[in-house]
Amino acid sequence: MKKFIILYVVILFAGTACDMEYLPYDGLPESQLIASDVGLKGATIGNYNYLKDSYYQRNFHFFGEYGGDNVSLSGTTSDHLFYCYNYQHFPGMSPTQGFWEKTYQLVVGCNKVIQAIGDDASEEMKQVKGENLFIRAQTYFHLVNVFGRPYYQNPETSLGIPIKLDDDVENIPARATVKEVYEQVIADLVEAEKLMGSEKANIFASKEVAQALLSRVYLYMSGTPDSPVAEYATKSIEYANKVISSGRYSLMATGPYKGYFKPAPEDNVETIFAVKHQIDVDDRGWSSLGSMYNHVEGKGFGEMYASEPYRNLLDEFPEDARHAFVEPQYNDDGSLQERNGYPKYYINKYSMQEDEPTLSSPVFIRLAEMYLNRAEANAKLGNNGDAIDDVNEIRQRAGLSGDALYSVDDLKGRSSVFQVVLDERRLELAFEAQRRFDIFRNGLTLDRNYPGTHDGGASPLLEIPADHPRVIFYIPESQMNVQENLVQNP
Repeated sequence: MKKFIILYVVILFAGTACDMEYLPYDGLPESQLIASDVGLKGATIGNYNYLKDSYYQRNFHFFGEYGGDNVSLSGTTSDHLFYCYNYQHFPGMSPTQGFWEKTYQLVVGCNKVIQAIGDDASEEMKQVKGENLFIRAQTYFHLVNVFGRPYYQNPETSLGIPIKLDDDVENIPARATVKEVYEQVIADLVEAEKLMGSEKANIFASKEVAQALLSRVYLYMSGTPDSPVAEYATKSIEYANKVISSGRYSLMATGPYKGYFKPAPEDNVETIFAVKHQIDVDDRGWSSLGSMYNHVEGKGFGEMYASEPYRNLLDEFPEDARHAFVEPQYNDDGSLQERNGYPKYYINKYSMQEDEPTLSSPVFIRLAEMYLNRAEANAKLGNNGDAIDDVNEIRQRAGLSGDALYSVDDLKGRSSVFQVVLDERRLELAFEAQRRFDIFRNGLTLDRNYPGTHDGGASPLLEIPADHPRVIFYIPESQMNVQENLVQNP
């Protein structure tokens, strides 16, 4: 870690939250940078910039989505993303190494700003401190879910990740427990909520962004449906309520919703927090997230498709507006196109922002999730009617009505209200790097008995229980080699 926790400040802040001028930083010593309000704002913009770095954003997407059951890879690849997909993890994987390095660079960048802003700072600088607390909390939350066991699995003893709260490169902590990491995440978010206001655009942290992440964090702590933790489920509901009742966000209407990810994120009334990518600045082309999912105007590999079980769930109701996010590819004779024998069902959630084929601004949190967080927590608490009401809110927005809606007495073949909610999360949040975590944090077994190149090789993992060692990733070998106090995952 010591090698990779240097702060890189690359851009300066100027103007208001919604009016920024991005300039290269190449002249001011760090000691002077963090001694001024302008410098601390610039450092904060530099920290936001880490979130769209491919080592962070692209790799985290691999961890959350490629190992789930919504996607089907149509071939093999030399890119190590393949091992995220087929569960053949190993300590030298480049995605985990790059992710670890970039996240701890980001953490130290946040620490520098947090340490420099005292309790007697102006309201403006308290906002800046709160934004860095949020970024640090989100980063630790992502890290602990990649390298630490699901929370319900003995969090007091399970190892999470190192908690670093200073900028001293000589101070290299050992791995904290999963519980300790979650406690730090919550502490940072609660403090951020107090310090921040509601004025910032949705490409920045604000009070409601911190509240939304708190709802997700407590949901991850709320236990399995067979053994729920009422305290944490209640807290998840509390924070979801704060966001929903704030009035800052609204569910998109059904028509515009079909193109949810095409406008710039600031123009979307439902997005709570997104990482903005700009035309001519941040389009990653063939390395973009959308490149693996889609092929548009000659751009993109188009090799990762919507899986058969996901399509079957979606097709239960052909009028479901969420069909708009999956694009089957047809030959001139009307037959489905194939690649290596796998039917092509392109996914467009990371394509065509502002009509650019490989441009997208990944949405980290949106209002629909708050309804679904509340629904899941209520289902675990036995508040079935409230859970169904929130699910139907999302289904109605998807253009469904009448017999397509649930009631407590009509679960449409589902075994429980919890299963109703989980299926709705799967439909609504598909391809947004949540599905894999949703399965394992609830103690469920991932079923991958469907077509895709994950079923090849000598001993493919097609059914993965939540207690399987490969539910989490190995600590990067590069870090194990330089940090004697790190303990490797089994």
